[in-house]
Amino acid sequence: MPPAKLAARIVDVAAANIQKPCEPAEKTHSFVIDERAAGQRVDRYLASQLPELSRTRIQELIEAELVRVDGTSTKGSRKLRAGEVVQVEPRARPPVQAEAEDIPLEILYEDADVLVVNKPAGMTVHAGAGNTRGTLVNALLGRGQSLSTGGDALRPGIVHRLDRETSGAILVAKNDFAHAKLGEAFARRAIKKTYIALVEGLVGEQQGKIELPIGRDLKRRTRMAVVREKSTAGNMRANARPARTDWRVLAHVDGTTLVEVQLHTGRTHQIRVHFSALKHPVVGDTLYGAVEQLPIATAASAARNKTAGKAARAAVRKIGQELMPSLGRNFLHAAKLGFAQPRTGEWVHVRAPLPPELGNYLRLLASESGEDWSRIDAALAGFL
Repeated sequence: MPPAKLAARIVDVAAANIQKPCEPAEKTHSFVIDERAAGQRVDRYLASQLPELSRTRIQELIEAELVRVDGTSTKGSRKLRAGEVVQVEPRARPPVQAEAEDIPLEILYEDADVLVVNKPAGMTVHAGAGNTRGTLVNALLGRGQSLSTGGDALRPGIVHRLDRETSGAILVAKNDFAHAKLGEAFARRAIKKTYIALVEGLVGEQQGKIELPIGRDLKRRTRMAVVREKSTAGNMRANARPARTDWRVLAHVDGTTLVEVQLHTGRTHQIRVHFSALKHPVVGDTLYGAVEQLPIATAASAARNKTAGKAARAAVRKIGQELMPSLGRNFLHAAKLGFAQPRTGEWVHVRAPLPPELGNYLRLLASESGEDWSRIDAALAGFL
């Protein structure tokens, strides 16, 4: 028996209800806590004993009172005692459905076939496991919006996505004809997507191109990663896909760089993964290595050193650094979207203004570091 399993005696009991003959029977897991497991939190203990369940799923089961200690429902933070019996009933999640919700949306463009929404940061595009409320699809349905239905039932109208903490322009198809045409345009890379991002560090070149394949991170499944190694056959690893990101510098702000980004492919987390690979993670993106609070030079120090070179400025930042408040999101915004109207072929260009929280963050960073705001404001002229 593996050492990790010595901390408990496990008894699996088949549950009475079987949803479908082709599905495996649900099981109730029972664990008797011994001295070595005593003192652990319920949620952390279960995560170590049931690796097939995510931490999110374990928390869902706890909240649904499907985790019991000595027959009583419990909290995840409860400390276990020797001799207690923990039971887990991992019932299947109820089917996820897209339901209408009354959520205000900012519509940037609309015609008979498509609309473009200015998605706020914090909003998921569509429902998924463990996340069924507050999505863009819920809001569109709540608007009484007609949407394409040819794709996934949970994603009516959705032809591309933005990450939860990325704001900006997202294109929605109102009917199946438009959905098919837009899908073809995305496949041909005929849709122009422009982002604005603030990344950590001073990017040296004025413009560049990142061409690094992206695949699932094999160690942290919630992340994507640049795939640099090849398979034993010399080919690209099976889960990796080619990805290209073009960028140009708009401005340097203290120890950060404001960049305009053009996507030529649409891989999951592409901009975030590519800039993290260059050691310039997107500000606020702690999943890919950004700090929670950005260090800055004080205004007084910056003023004394504004004519100094990069090395001198870097040295200033190491002495008596102040910290910016946490941004609470990624500094990544889908600022512009260009596409051919699916029925007429007429080119449509839509702009999503920089959200106030990002503009205010830049202003504060400039003020605290003694930077000239007019220079930054001029660089942002096409994005405000």
